[in-house]
Amino acid sequence: MDALTELSDPPVKAMVVYNSNPAVIAPDQTRVLAGLAREDLFTVVHEQIMTDTARYADVLLPATTHFEQTDLFTSFWHLHVQLAEPAIAPLGEAKPNVEFFALLAQRLGFEDECFSDDVETLIGQALNNPANPFLHGVTLDRLKAGAPVRLNVEQPHPAYADGNFSTPSGKIELYSDRMARDGYDPLPAHTPLTEGGDGEQPPTGAYPLLFITPPNHFFLNSTYANMPSNVRSEERPRLEIHPEDADSRGILHGDAVRVFNGRGQVQLEASLTDDVRPGVVVSCGLWWGRHSPGGHGVNATTPQRLADMGGGATFFSNLVEVDRVEDRQVAQDQHAEGQCAGSGSL
Repeated sequence: MDALTELSDPPVKAMVVYNSNPAVIAPDQTRVLAGLAREDLFTVVHEQIMTDTARYADVLLPATTHFEQTDLFTSFWHLHVQLAEPAIAPLGEAKPNVEFFALLAQRLGFEDECFSDDVETLIGQALNNPANPFLHGVTLDRLKAGAPVRLNVEQPHPAYADGNFSTPSGKIELYSDRMARDGYDPLPAHTPLTEGGDGEQPPTGAYPLLFITPPNHFFLNSTYANMPSNVRSEERPRLEIHPEDADSRGILHGDAVRVFNGRGQVQLEASLTDDVRPGVVVSCGLWWGRHSPGGHGVNATTPQRLADMGGGATFFSNLVEVDRVEDRQVAQDQHAEGQCAGSGSL
């Protein structure tokens, strides 16, 4: 992205990557890969497996798995906290994140007391948070007993049953003073997508199709996308396209197609279906480069623009065009090239 490829003050000269695979999951993949390939960027990757990002590492350090480390587990979907303790000692020189960053801080000369805290101390500090009433009564000793501990909420837990909301007024706000102060419409309103394609603002330029890239059944973003059984189950990267859009472009079911815009391109196999509406194309991901023809995935086309509220990535505000790869042998050669490119190290 811009931080890795454009001049900045101060310039980014070193990077540590952990718990992530930005070469696959980050938007504007073409620029991300160009940034990772810089000769003057010193990259350290702390990983369990040889991801696409790890192949760009100047130093690759082994990370522990959840079988080898103590960790605190929560969830988006339930009201319990659980402690995971190691089933085996760390293999080889693998280290958990807490130990990795503590050692790094010591070598860099940091003397803050926090860098001497072990993982259980840090977990105890996280649980002992007076500002969070839901953690009252949740202790490390209770978690060590083995069973998940329910958060300090009533059971059942009806949301907002007390009538209090996390707004300045404590009420449901149809008119938001805060949004008005931040320069947004203070009333509920539709804001057209920046690039268009949401019905309110139909695309008019060179890229008339809205490209959506949801997760597929066997990968979790880019996680598990290296497992041979999962790759076999998904078979290959595909593009779902409505028959009307395919027909107007001379695309048949099973054709190799190129999905592209000004940011980059990805090659996929066309799957004609009425499950998507005309004007929308869908590809489920995220495939690693070594399994993608040409070595690029769907994020080669996605923008690095941030959402106006919240500052999140705008992966699904993305317009593209699709054309047919005329020479099927070229497609096969590119697929083989992508696999070979993923078989070595950088």
